Amino acid sequence: MNNNNFTWGVSSSAYQVEGGWDADGKGPSIWDNFSHVPGNIKNGDTGDVACDSYNKVEEDVYLLRALGVKNYRFSLSWSRIFPSGRNNSINSHGIDYYNRLIDGLVANNITPIVTLYHWDLPQALQDIGGWESSALIDLFDSFADFCFQTFGDRVKFWITFNEPQVIAWAGYGAGTLPPNVNDPGSAPYRVAHILLKAHARVYHTYDDKYRASQGGVIALCPNIDWVEPKTPSDPRDIEAADRYLQFLVGWFTHPIFKNGDYPEVMKWKVGNRSELQNLPSSRLPVFTAEERDYIRGTADVFCFNSYTSKIVTHSTTRLRPFSYEYDQEVSTKVDSSWPSSAITGHRAVAWGLRRLLNWIKEEYGNPPIYIIENGVGIKTKSDVDDNTRILYYKTYIDEALKAYKLDGVNLRGYNAWSFMDSFEWLNGYDPRFGLHQVDFDNPNRPRTPKRSAVYYAEIIRNNGIPLAHLCVSISALLRTEIVFHCVLQGNMFFA
Repeated sequence: MNNNNFTWGVSSSAYQVEGGWDADGKGPSIWDNFSHVPGNIKNGDTGDVACDSYNKVEEDVYLLRALGVKNYRFSLSWSRIFPSGRNNSINSHGIDYYNRLIDGLVANNITPIVTLYHWDLPQALQDIGGWESSALIDLFDSFADFCFQTFGDRVKFWITFNEPQVIAWAGYGAGTLPPNVNDPGSAPYRVAHILLKAHARVYHTYDDKYRASQGGVIALCPNIDWVEPKTPSDPRDIEAADRYLQFLVGWFTHPIFKNGDYPEVMKWKVGNRSELQNLPSSRLPVFTAEERDYIRGTADVFCFNSYTSKIVTHSTTRLRPFSYEYDQEVSTKVDSSWPSSAITGHRAVAWGLRRLLNWIKEEYGNPPIYIIENGVGIKTKSDVDDNTRILYYKTYIDEALKAYKLDGVNLRGYNAWSFMDSFEWLNGYDPRFGLHQVDFDNPNRPRTPKRSAVYYAEIIRNNGIPLAHLCVSISALLRTEIVFHCVLQGNMFFA
């Protein structure tokens, strides 16, 4: 690759790495409280200490510098900055922590990519209704405004919400994640409606008050699985695949990147099914004309997370109980030949990433695209010799670069998930996603670079997969213990 503007990075999030859950005046978040209930998280794990990044700023910055990344994506803990969720309680210790991290990154020419909300709502705001309450639009805006004012002189890349579909569906529909609301038919749509308004408000606050002086970009970051129609020649399966994507990601990106409104197929399906369910109106809320104008165009770039692909087919679903999942009228499955990982449902399907990138290009007019999270979880106590992960990154990055080089996709960056092994939500510390191993049994939480870290550093240094790599066969990658030297046209690649 010859484009020097392409940015390579790694990602993390506050609750997954920071620890210090009640340190120096931090308030409790919904994840603090949820993880403290025995039985909620695998092995009784919590994020109380996690990777202890709260106390290891210098070490983390050193490792990022050694990796050679151009950017580091992390999130701010709302309740570390505003313990009560409101700006009448400002915690200077939390602000100092983020200032030290941001200053350390900038001093090492590492661009901070900062997520304002990565699932860890202050418990005080959940107590007034969480994202089901429109009061959170103002409260989130007040938090974001403070962050722009405090950190925006150095932070030029902001993400409002990480995976809003997960917040709405897993948090309020299926109820598997905090706040564990189980209302699959209506709450996810109400919550998404508020998330979109909150996102737009924060975008406009940045636009109106900070963009001229700070010159940054702002977006949100959905999660997207690619879906392949089971029978590509069957129009019903093709429609089902599109419908799946519209319900998963178009739910948030269609209003922002297209016309300020939900995808037509969502409006039609939910409206039609609501009518068949004898409801007085659609379970999908309606935006006013003013709201549509306000939401449309509120992202400067297209960010997304992606881990896997699925196969989809049309399905006739039941009308009751009311459910966002049934509304889609699809069924998904995976190909058993796709390699599995520590996360059920996360199978390695690298070619799906290239197709997904092309879909975004066609669907949204080829916006500047950033892959913010991509990686693989492996269940093991130690995986310093993580050849499986190397193979995952090799194949996925290869497909991303094909989309960039051959298909004309406006891809601007790739971030690996994750910087280091961390707290993986309901799965605790079982699945390891990190380029660095963390010893969670040691109170000092020492980090050790894995072979994948060496491999990724080489990709960053070469701004792509080095030519030398072409003579390192896949089978060689899968062998262990040997370091392969392969010299070709002056490049050296270390497997």
